[in-house]
Amino acid sequence: MVTHVFDMLAQVFAREDVNTCFALLGDANMSFATRLSESGCRMIYVRHEHCAVAAAMAYARKTGSTGVATVTCGPGLTQLMTALPAAVRAHLPLVVLAGEAPLKSGWYNQAIQQAPFVEATGAAYHSLHWPQRMPVAIRDAFLQAQRERRPVVVGIPFDLQELEWSPTDLPPPSRDLLPHRSAMPANAQDLAHAALLIGAAERIVVMAGMGAVEADAGDACRQLAERCDGLLATSLPARGLFHDDPFSIGIAGGFSSQMARQCLEQSDLIIAVGCSLAQHNSDSGKLWEPANVLQIDVDPVATNQGRVVAFHHMRADAHLGVSGLLEYLTPRPARWRTPELAQALSDTAADDFDYPDDPPFFDPRAVVERLETVLPQDWELVNSSGHCSYFFAQMPSRPNRNFLTIREFGAIGNGISFAMGVAAARPDSPVVLFDGDGSLLMHVQELETILRHRMNILIVVLNDGGYGSEVHKLRAEGLAIDGAAFGRTDLAAIARGFGATGVAVKDLDDLDQLTADFAEQGGLTVWDFQVSDQVVSPVIRRSHAKPAPSSSGDRPS
Repeated sequence: MVTHVFDMLAQVFAREDVNTCFALLGDANMSFATRLSESGCRMIYVRHEHCAVAAAMAYARKTGSTGVATVTCGPGLTQLMTALPAAVRAHLPLVVLAGEAPLKSGWYNQAIQQAPFVEATGAAYHSLHWPQRMPVAIRDAFLQAQRERRPVVVGIPFDLQELEWSPTDLPPPSRDLLPHRSAMPANAQDLAHAALLIGAAERIVVMAGMGAVEADAGDACRQLAERCDGLLATSLPARGLFHDDPFSIGIAGGFSSQMARQCLEQSDLIIAVGCSLAQHNSDSGKLWEPANVLQIDVDPVATNQGRVVAFHHMRADAHLGVSGLLEYLTPRPARWRTPELAQALSDTAADDFDYPDDPPFFDPRAVVERLETVLPQDWELVNSSGHCSYFFAQMPSRPNRNFLTIREFGAIGNGISFAMGVAAARPDSPVVLFDGDGSLLMHVQELETILRHRMNILIVVLNDGGYGSEVHKLRAEGLAIDGAAFGRTDLAAIARGFGATGVAVKDLDDLDQLTADFAEQGGLTVWDFQVSDQVVSPVIRRSHAKPAPSSSGDRPS
């Protein structure tokens, strides 16, 4: 049997312990993907190339491993331009094998200079045009993705993949070469400086990000907050890390609850543990403008996304940094952490702005409040983007280990891909995707992928008949909403058309039985909640003028 270069490529990927690959096949990658599948790798064959990389992103976040995808050349590659910058900004390691046009052809319809596209997103691109170099170059791509925590795309002309390969010893896999990264303790001088800052502060908030999640620093952060008479908060991606702590104020950022905003505005020191301190995390600096910020991070920064974010820094692993700081502090009496504050944090709605009833449509806040009570705690939750995502973020009892959101590029339409990635990473757990109608319809074709691969995914849709953020912003500016309001598509019927279960939910009291039905049957189910387009998230209310009431001709039907 003749061995081809594509056989060797599949062997190299298999040696990297690649057991899941998200793929869409074309001329320039189908031989490789077929051999990779035959090696025992689980292949998730999607319907759109973007979805392959977006699903690999969620898989990487949930497993802590390198996500892997493969696409063909030309249009297969250009379809990745939305997913790649999101992966770059979320610091997710990916390796994507992309085909390239054949070198032997003087002209090829799908030929394009692929490297500039990929490099413009911040990802790395390597053209591999010498077969004997390919095994090492592929191995090095895995090393680079892990070391730099970003996507690496390797492009290989498909005529080279078809060449005969003389079997030789393959290089050792990346796991044998990747340096062991020991956790970094804090410098004693930095610890002493941080202790002085804490001693001079009166109201402290310990805010944890994904760095704290990855370093397993949750318990240490709890101890620090208790010792400092402080409160706990998280960035949006780390939401739920302190879900069961009575002095957790929840999300710090644009999605903060009204109680969280009040507490953050009163604080005079934010201890940011493993946080990048991005614009959304501080609501562009409005949440704690008067406060000092102490950043504890392996790569602390003074500025981020165009603004100064911290004047005080401690370079350390989140867990070791906080644990070391505890040794410098003595407990202080509880003045802020009172039973009254704990009760207020428990009882106060995330947003109690008064909107009139709008029958027959649901208030999205009521939908989410009911879902919070009926969905099992151990189901995996995926929050998409768009106007609906604020409401779905307000489920405070959910632990972070069962939550995923990736919003770094601000694109909608990713939710269904992320849900597939989580389902591949956690095949034994039901996955619940929270999405909006506009976002879901962008890649609704992936319902077929979910069914074909027998994934257990429940899709919960807040259907406001259009692109909600744009509708509310246009109204606030006194402009017509025709370009963003399209009418309430019957998403339950669409789901049934694909062969899934589709339910147009008319009564929130039905959710107990619907949840029990999904728990028993599994598979793919879509719950379509038609919600009022008059309820505006606090994010939009703060950034735009109060929307004027719509007329009968100014809303989706």
